[in-house]
Amino acid sequence: MPAYSFEAIDPQGQSRKGVLEADTARAARGLLRAQKLIPIEVTSVASQGAAGSASPGGLSRWFGGARVFSASGLAVWTRQLAGLVSSGLTLERALTALMEESETEPERNLNASLRAEVNAGSSFGRALTRHPREFSLIYSSVITAGEQTGNLGLVLERLADDLEQRQALQQKLVGAALYPAIVTLVAIVIVIFLVTYVVPQVANVFTGTKRALPMLTSAMLAISGFVREYGWVMLIALVLIGIGVRVALARPELRLRFDAAWLKLPLVGKLSRGYNAARFSSTLAMLAMAGVPILRALQAAAETLGNHAMRADALDALVLVREGAPLASALAQKKRFPGIVPMFARLGEQTGQLPQMLQRAANQLGADVQRRAMHLATILEPLLIVAMGAVVMLIVLAVLLPIIQLNQFVK
Repeated sequence: MPAYSFEAIDPQGQSRKGVLEADTARAARGLLRAQKLIPIEVTSVASQGAAGSASPGGLSRWFGGARVFSASGLAVWTRQLAGLVSSGLTLERALTALMEESETEPERNLNASLRAEVNAGSSFGRALTRHPREFSLIYSSVITAGEQTGNLGLVLERLADDLEQRQALQQKLVGAALYPAIVTLVAIVIVIFLVTYVVPQVANVFTGTKRALPMLTSAMLAISGFVREYGWVMLIALVLIGIGVRVALARPELRLRFDAAWLKLPLVGKLSRGYNAARFSSTLAMLAMAGVPILRALQAAAETLGNHAMRADALDALVLVREGAPLASALAQKKRFPGIVPMFARLGEQTGQLPQMLQRAANQLGADVQRRAMHLATILEPLLIVAMGAVVMLIVLAVLLPIIQLNQFVK
């Protein structure tokens, strides 16, 4: 039975909002009138979800207003649903409980829509596919496999674990990059302020002396004049270059070359390779553990790779596996994947514990990524501070040198 969100007026003249189930919008209005409510607006929750899940290229993609769950919110929701299902509640009652405990109206509408579709006879996995903006193809595939094997509660627990681990890894990477980013931004702002305002104000005092300014001061004044006159042009040029790079990277062949070159960089290349391999291994382990066929699992896991060069290697490995090659040997032929992935895959195939071994590989790769990120941040922090200090020292010297020169002339 479809779900409808409504806004109505009660006998006291107060506005009331909520969600109810009815065969049609007309029947929903009839139910509201039976409760002595005057309906103002009745809208299908499913149509709202479809609108919110519009084309990925729409404005909602850029502004993010249509999404109900954040990354952490989806992990919490999955954990709550897993606990309710594992405790013995039916899926319909679990979704009802989540709907009643929803803190926001969009979340309440989403839960109501899922419950209505399940009550109408749809599988939970199929209901999730109607909301692609909230639930990825991998998420829906795992749920569908859990329903088919009768282990929905266990699969939901595993899915919640994977979402939480991925979120924790992303937060640690962001945390490691946050301090260097803040230092860099502050340094740029300070340098621009000193060059465009302080240096000209101080140096102009000495231009009336008709004495030649020190070379460093003259150079700094030239830089200051250039920035003040062409600063906006430089900013617009940088924006246009950024847009041009983004448009160029939208072409598959250029993006493939760029990502392949990115993996060859000394520090960030290894970091990117490890992060993508960890995500690939974790997703493949989760899908295999849920009972998804290996070819379908490989296809889905490849789509999670943000690096297009590694994604191409994963799809090539899929072709080899389809032709009969073992997963370990197929991955071993792709040198962009760290050697730990085919090694653990081979152990898993030999022992019959492929999902567990792939998860171990993902855990080790995730730990290595965290260690590399912290090491990189530890190196960058003092280097950025020293670089900022050196630039500020040059600016201060450019200001002080004319003062020293004038003092010597007076003596």
